[in-house]
Formats: sequence, structure tokens, C-alpha cells
Amino acid sequence: MFNMVPFRKNNEMLKRGDVFDNLFDEFFSDSFFSPMNVKGFGNGFKVDLKETDSSYMIEADLPGIKKEDITVEYNNNYLTICAKRENSVDDTKDNYVRRERSYGEFKRSFYVDNINEENIEAKFDNGVLNLTLPKAQKSDGRKIDIN
Repeated sequence: MFNMVPFRKNNEMLKRGDVFDNLFDEFFSDSFFSPMNVKGFGNGFKVDLKETDSSYMIEADLPGIKKEDITVEYNNNYLTICAKRENSVDDTKDNYVRRERSYGEFKRSFYVDNINEENIEAKFDNGVLNLTLPKAQKSDGRKIDIN
């Protein structure tokens, strides 16, 4: 099962009602700062998680990333997706007014147990990484004889 907490934009626990927080939020919500929006910074990439009777499925949007720059690992019940984007641009030649394209390493980890790790499948097509994590077969238990 995935260990996730539902996100609600108007979650009362996240709000402090602080004047400084409101000023900070308004300043960085300006369209000029949108590529580095503080609330969304660090998420890296978006994923969709789906559960079926027999497996978990993950779709991760990784536009502009090459297949060889993606690693997927499953270790100690954690599935980790790591993607690198490298841009080597010589800034001395060009006079950029604004740069929104970024480079760096993006990483997401998910706690997921009760899967058959030997049969995890991964496919990358048109900037979307599709992972299928088949569930492990649950046993109904067994009767233990008392001697």
C-alpha cells in the first residue's frame, strides 16, 4: 500500500494566518516568479498513482528527459524515481532576459509494500514513464496443528 497523505489546498493545518506568510505568498505568486514558485519548488515532476486488483501503476511526466537519464530503484519497500536534465549553455554569448528552462536532478520516492519486486515493469514513451508494480500474492494463512 502506498503511504500518502491527501493534499487539500485549503488545509487548515497548513495555514497560520500570518501577515508575513500572505505577503510572501503574494510576492512569489507573481507571474514573473512562476517558474520558481516556492510552493511547487522541489516537487520535481508530477505523477499519477493508480491501484488495480493485481497491481499499482505509476505514470510520471518527465518531458525533455532522455531515457538513459532516468533511474528507477526499489529498495527496502521504497520506489525511487530519479531523473537528470543537463543543459550546457554558454551564457556569455547570449543576453537572456529571462530563463525558465531548468537543469538538475529530480527525485521522488514512494513507500510501497506488498509487491512482487521481481516483476516490476517500466516503459518510457513520449516523456511519460509508466511503471507497473504487481502485488504480491497474499496467502489466506494456514491452520497450525497443535501437538
